[in-house]
Amino acid sequence: MSATDYQSGREALGARLRELRSEAGLQGKELADRLGWQRSKVSRLENGKQTATAADLQAWAQALGVPAEAADLLSRLRGLESRQRSWRRQLATGHRAVQDRYVAAYRRTATVRGYEATVIPGLFQTPGYARHLLLLNADLMQSPRDTDEAVSARMRRQEVLYEDGHSFRVLIWEGALHAHVGPGEVMAGQHDRLIGLIGMPQVTLGIVPFGARLKLSPKHGFWIFDEERVVVETINSEFVLESTEDLALYGRVWDRLDATAVYGEQARRLIGRARASLDLD
Repeated sequence: MSATDYQSGREALGARLRELRSEAGLQGKELADRLGWQRSKVSRLENGKQTATAADLQAWAQALGVPAEAADLLSRLRGLESRQRSWRRQLATGHRAVQDRYVAAYRRTATVRGYEATVIPGLFQTPGYARHLLLLNADLMQSPRDTDEAVSARMRRQEVLYEDGHSFRVLIWEGALHAHVGPGEVMAGQHDRLIGLIGMPQVTLGIVPFGARLKLSPKHGFWIFDEERVVVETINSEFVLESTEDLALYGRVWDRLDATAVYGEQARRLIGRARASLDLD
């Protein structure tokens, strides 16, 4: 959702709020008095100048005597808070543009909490692993193959791992270590890369082991940026979630996965075990 789309959605929500107030036969000042708000807040919400909270919408519906309308209002709000970007549209001109966007996003982010269940995170990938993964994805999505440029951009993203002012706390499900997206030598290089990351000042790498007694099922991958937004990638879309409820939910999921993860020497042993299982002949 572009900034223009977001504003249009906010204005549409405001128009619905104004419609409900008018149907109730109330002036803006009268509604503000009922709610204990400044009159200017009612005006800002109705004109799309301020984004309503879930509590604002529930109070609005209650004050107008139409509590059943709260569900519709909250649904409209979730539509604003969840931004969906189709991979087909994003990859129409190739993969480099997406990778460049990630480079910028990571550079302006101080703290990241991430989890991946099926793939080594792009932040930690070797050029060989990234190349095979991007080729597989281009084939699946039937998108242009600007693989060299995309790999270079993905490697530039990793520069933030060596810059002060950033913290990356990343969890990987052990199964991702055994998902062979490339030949043995590529996977061996990728495992060596992961082992080398353990102990880096800006990186905290945990592995969620196969044998761990989990507090919840492994789930899909996700990334929490500065505790302000969650990015979730599916096969066909990328979702950006910014609601308080979504941030809290994904934070709880990360915490529960973290509680079963191993670090340091234990993580190194699991990565080494995956490397030892490779057929390098």
